[in-house]
Amino acid sequence: MRRLPGARAGGGVSLARLAVALCCAALTLALAPRAAQADLAADRAALLAFRAAVGPRLPWDASAASPCGWRGVGCDRAGARVVALQLPGASLAGAVPLGTLGNLTALRTLSLRLNALSGGIPADIGGCAELRYLYLHGNRLEGAIPEGFFGLSLLQRLDLSNNQISGGVSPEFNKLARLATLYLGNNRLNGTLPADLELKNLQLFNVSGNLNLTGPVPASLVSRPASAFSDTGLCGGPLSPCPTPPPPSPSSPSPPPPAPSNGSESGKLSTGAIAGIATGAAVAFLVLIGVIFFLCFRCQRTKADRSAGMAADADVDGSPISVTVVSMDKSATKRSSHAPAGNAKKLVFLGAAPDTPYDLESLLHSSAEVIGKGWLGTTYRATLEGGAATVAVKRLRSAPIPEREFRDRVTALGALRHENLVPLRAYFYSREEKLLVYDFVGAGSLCSLLHGSRDGASPARLDFTSRARIALAAARGVVFVHGAGARSCHGNIKSSNVLVTDARDGAYVTDHGLVQLVGAHVPLKRSTGYRAPEVSDPHRASQEADVYSFGVLLLELLTGKPPVNSVPGSSDGVDLPLWVRTVVQEEWTAEVFDASIAVEERVEEEMMRLLQLATECAEDRADRRPPMVEVAARIEHIVDSALRKADTDDDFHSISP
Repeated sequence: MRRLPGARAGGGVSLARLAVALCCAALTLALAPRAAQADLAADRAALLAFRAAVGPRLPWDASAASPCGWRGVGCDRAGARVVALQLPGASLAGAVPLGTLGNLTALRTLSLRLNALSGGIPADIGGCAELRYLYLHGNRLEGAIPEGFFGLSLLQRLDLSNNQISGGVSPEFNKLARLATLYLGNNRLNGTLPADLELKNLQLFNVSGNLNLTGPVPASLVSRPASAFSDTGLCGGPLSPCPTPPPPSPSSPSPPPPAPSNGSESGKLSTGAIAGIATGAAVAFLVLIGVIFFLCFRCQRTKADRSAGMAADADVDGSPISVTVVSMDKSATKRSSHAPAGNAKKLVFLGAAPDTPYDLESLLHSSAEVIGKGWLGTTYRATLEGGAATVAVKRLRSAPIPEREFRDRVTALGALRHENLVPLRAYFYSREEKLLVYDFVGAGSLCSLLHGSRDGASPARLDFTSRARIALAAARGVVFVHGAGARSCHGNIKSSNVLVTDARDGAYVTDHGLVQLVGAHVPLKRSTGYRAPEVSDPHRASQEADVYSFGVLLLELLTGKPPVNSVPGSSDGVDLPLWVRTVVQEEWTAEVFDASIAVEERVEEEMMRLLQLATECAEDRADRRPPMVEVAARIEHIVDSALRKADTDDDFHSISP
C-alpha cells in the first residue's frame, strides 16, 4: 500500500517530463519553417550578390521570394535550400567575391564551366561543406588553390582544367578521399606531383598542359595513360624514363704547380706550332662552310619535295591542314616514269565518264592542296588546268595488295551510290602508287566544326537540331554501306570522316571501306577512342564495331569533347563512353551536354533521347548494340520532334503582339 503514493508521484513526474518534451517538440516544429525560410532567404541573398558581381544579365526575378525557379538554380525537394547552381556558358565574367558562393552552405553541385570568371577561387569555398560536384573548367581563374578548398571532404568530381591556376599540386588533395575525378590540365601549375598522392577512388585524372610540372609520376598514377601527363616536364610511368643523375665525380688530386720559368722563351709557342694551329683552323673553317652549304641545299630540296604534295604522309589523323602545292606529278609519276609506254597504267573510271573529261596526265599536272592526312593516306583537293573541274584525290599509303584484289574491292566501293556518301569516281593502280578519285563536295569536317582546325579556326556554334540532323545524315550513309552485304562495313567512323556542308542535311560520310582495302597492310601506331572494345585488330572491321564508333560520334556531338587520340596536337581527348556513364550515374546528366546546347530547354527531351541512344550504341557488349537501321530511325524521330517544336515556337512568335 505504501508503494501506491510513490507510484503516483513517479507517474506525476513522468507526465511532467512528457509534457515538457511535447512542448519542446511543438516549439521545434513551429520554429522549423522559420529556420528553413531564413536559410532559403540567405541562399537567395547570396545568389543575388553573385549575380550583381559576375552575371548582371542572368534572367533572375529579384522580386520572387524563392530562388528555386531561377534559371540554373536547383533546390531540394522541400524547396528549403539551394542545392545546385548550374550556369555553363552563361556569359559570367569577373571575380567571384566572398560571401556569395561560400554562403550556399547546402550546395551539392556547382557548375560554372565555360565562362569568363577571373580572379582566384573564393577562399570561403570551404563553407560549401556538402559540395559533391564542382565544375569550373574553361574560365580565367588564377592563383593557388585556397586551403579551405581541401575541407570539402564529400567532393567526388572536380574539374579545374583550362584556367590559369598556379602553384603546386598540394598533398592536401589526399584529404578528398571520395574524389573520383581530378582534372587540372592546361593551367600554370609548377613543382612536382606529391610522391604520397593516394586517392583510392580516383577514376579520371589529368594534369596535361602544365609545362612547369616536373619530376617523376607518382607510383599511384603510373597506370594512367600518357595523355594524362602530356605537355609537361614529368617523366617515368607511362612517359619516358626519368634521367639518371650522374654519379658524383671522385675528388681529383690537385694539379702540380707550374714549373718555374727558365727563360723568356720557355713560355712561348714555337713557330712550327703556330703554323700548325693556323693550318688546322683553316681546314676546320672550310669544312664548316661545306657543311653549311650542304644543309642549306638539303633544306631547299626538302621544301621543294613537300611543296610537291606527295611526300610520305605523317601519322596524323583529324582536322584538315592547308598546304598549297604546285602540281602532283613530281612524285606520283617519278617512280613510274621509267615504265615502258606500252605498259603505262591509266586512270580507271567507275561508272559513267565525268562531265569534264580528264586523264591521269591532266590529273597529275593539276594544282593541289592537302586537305587531310591520316594513317591510311593523304587527301588532296585537285583543280584541273583552267579550273575545268575540282576533285578529291586520296593517295593511299604504300600497300602490297595485288592488282586484281585492289580492282575488285574498289569496284565494289564505287558501286555504292547514296546521297550521304562521297562518290568514288576513279582509281589508279601501280606497284608504287595507288590513287582514289572522289567528287569534291566542298565541305569541312565535323571534327573541325566541333573542335576547331589546326590553322587556328575556332569551333563553330551548332545548335542541337543542327547536330541531330548531321547525325541523321551520317547514319543514313552508314546504313546504306551496311545494306550492301552482311560483311559490308565502314571500318573507320570518326568525326574527321564526316563532311558537313551549309545545305540542309548536307553531311557526307567518306573513307568507307578503306580499312578493308589497304588497312591490313598499313601499321596502326595508335588507337583512338572510337574503337570498339572487342576489336583487337583494327583491320578487321564489323558492323557491330561501326555501331560502337557511331555511338562515340554521337557522344562527341552532344558533349563537344573529342575522344582519346582523335585530334592531333590536343591532349583534351577523353574516354567518352566511360566519362558519360560516370556523370550519368552521379545523377547529374545535364553536365554531359556541350555548353552551347545545354541551355536549349525547348529540346531537353530530345537531347536526353539522343544521349540514351548514344550510350546504347557504345555498349561494351556487341550483342547489346542496336543495328544501324534502328539507330537511323530513332534519330529521325528525334529530329522530327525537334523541328516540330521549332515550328511551334515560330508560330507562337508570329502571333505574339
